[in-house]
Amino acid sequence: MMEARRTATEPRRKPKQERSRERIDAILSTTMRLIGEKGIDAVTMKEVGALAGGPIATVYHYFPNKSAILAMLYERFSEVSRARLTDILADVREAKDVIAAADRLLDDYLGRVAGDPAIQDLQNAIQADKALKNLDIAETRHQARMFCDHVTALIEPGKHEQFERMVLLIFQLAGGVVRLALAEGQAESRRTIEDYRSIIHTQLRLFL
Repeated sequence: MMEARRTATEPRRKPKQERSRERIDAILSTTMRLIGEKGIDAVTMKEVGALAGGPIATVYHYFPNKSAILAMLYERFSEVSRARLTDILADVREAKDVIAAADRLLDDYLGRVAGDPAIQDLQNAIQADKALKNLDIAETRHQARMFCDHVTALIEPGKHEQFERMVLLIFQLAGGVVRLALAEGQAESRRTIEDYRSIIHTQLRLFL
């Protein structure tokens, strides 16, 4: 069952030639634009194919279904997230830098999602699709591990396991907090983010 769900969100073919990569880029950029304009539910494979400059068969040549397109869009979003995480962690050299890095990560994620309606819709779709949600959980674990691997040396050895569990929860809950904040009014949204920031600070200080 897990294998079937995994395959359903994978592309049919991995691009090897420049032309194939360009076709996939066109499909992905067209899908993202349509998501921003009309929402994921209204986007069809046929429309993506037509607006990406090719027949519907071209889309199915690379992707078995819309979930597979969303999975690759999410993968690319995650690649950028990992790169930004790496850049932010590069400034962590002592314990006091950990909280500053956590603040930058939260603000960076909020800014990316708030600034692009298509990303907001993509994030909501990820949570609504079981197979895609599994990808999201796996990616969250990966990024939490990246964070822990970089800062664990600053944590007391006996607290490493507890710290890792706490960081995973912080990373996992961030998506829900940001979605809540974006659904609220401006003043309430700010309070929600600052309340979550306070929670992060309190939890991190238990280990620093």
